[in-house]
Amino acid sequence: MTEKYDVIVIGAGPAGYVAAIRCAQLGLKTACIEKWQNAKGEGVNGGTCLNVGCIPSKALLDSSYKYHEAKSELSVHGISTTSVKIDVKAMIERKTKIVEQLTGGIAGLLKSNGVTSLFGTGKLLSGKEVELTDHKGGKQILAADNVIIATGSQPINIPVAPIDGKIILDSTGALELTAVPKRLGVIGAGVIGLELGSVWNRLGSKVVLLEAMTDFLSIMDQQIAKESLKIFTKQGLDIRLGCRVTGSDVKTKEVVVTYQNSDGEEVKETFDKLIVCVGRRPFTEGLLAPDCGVNLDERGFIFVNEKCATNAPGVWAVGDVVRGPMLAHKGSEEGIMVAERIAGQKTQMNYDIVPNVIYTHPEIASVGKTEEQLKQAGEPYNIGVFPFVASGRALAANDSEGMVKLIAHAETDRILGCHIVGPSAADLVQQVAIAMEFGSSAEDIGMTVFAHPTLSESVHEAALAVNGHAIHIPNRKKRK
Repeated sequence: MTEKYDVIVIGAGPAGYVAAIRCAQLGLKTACIEKWQNAKGEGVNGGTCLNVGCIPSKALLDSSYKYHEAKSELSVHGISTTSVKIDVKAMIERKTKIVEQLTGGIAGLLKSNGVTSLFGTGKLLSGKEVELTDHKGGKQILAADNVIIATGSQPINIPVAPIDGKIILDSTGALELTAVPKRLGVIGAGVIGLELGSVWNRLGSKVVLLEAMTDFLSIMDQQIAKESLKIFTKQGLDIRLGCRVTGSDVKTKEVVVTYQNSDGEEVKETFDKLIVCVGRRPFTEGLLAPDCGVNLDERGFIFVNEKCATNAPGVWAVGDVVRGPMLAHKGSEEGIMVAERIAGQKTQMNYDIVPNVIYTHPEIASVGKTEEQLKQAGEPYNIGVFPFVASGRALAANDSEGMVKLIAHAETDRILGCHIVGPSAADLVQQVAIAMEFGSSAEDIGMTVFAHPTLSESVHEAALAVNGHAIHIPNRKKRK
């Protein structure tokens, strides 16, 4: 007999498990399928984000920064340290324990909310039926009134640097290194490349990032991107722009990478390890039966409308597998929106206010429009910039690199975007995201009382600077 549910969710990453929990909270009989297995071969929830993405990478970023700080930055505080060492194996074990704690926590949340957890691979058939293949190969057919696809994404592999799991690694393999490579190459200087490069650079690797684009972080506000590039170069990251990798030759314990530099010259470079971080693609292999009614767009993403509904009635898709930025929080909010719409609510999502963060140190965070986007659209704007070097709290913490940039409409003063490189940028930009959600102006933030001394005062001053009212820096002339 076919098991019937109100909702079946395929994928238990941040988009899927959140959708499943919300569906269950709304009284819908819900099942959630996850194919992920841990090292013991056990089914675990959390998808890429918790198992080999957001969470483990942040654990390594924090551990590596504490090591770097203890070794190189405490003397300014009058603290002397000697013989600071890093135990990479212990660092990796800590990361693994955090992952286990959080994935176990999700299992508990699903259970406590009444969601049926199923482990294996789901395939969407016609008529909103789902074929579940468990990890032992057993198959069963499930049926639902609604199906939510949340299968996420996977790393893009490139033929010129095939992953072997030993010398040439993808982002997953880079999280499992048990020793610090002396020479580390990274193909791609985007979010993942910068984060992983930062980890091993702090631990002592000579890190070279080869980026095919001629502009650094081209999707970010370019004033912030240029400032970030200066900071990362100062930290020792060797970021080479306009470099296209054309081949790789793996030796016994090293790899020789051939690339064409920005001048068109062929260059060879030898590394002990090479990490390929050229982006991610939607995971749809084996997911869709030919007659399921779900279509893909020209880039391989599942085609959905603004409410995340596919072409097939009652079938929805959320997260990395659909259009838009591949961000865990974007997927989670889509999951909530879809669950509530299935339950008859009219929930919508504001795609104009989705924060984006790079968890380097300093962090880079943004929300809303960049200055370049506004110029291209011909929209009038004013900007306010406040450097962290003018922040008493940042100076006291010896963490004063970077700036806050706030952009507001020149006529209405409504906040259009905020871009930050600096300490706690991820948390600071969220303040502006909340303000934008409520349609706030730069003046609204400027009139708000901020505690002193705090890093958030930098947001306050940037907002004041938009209209030439900054107190703790000279004001720039407003744009005409």
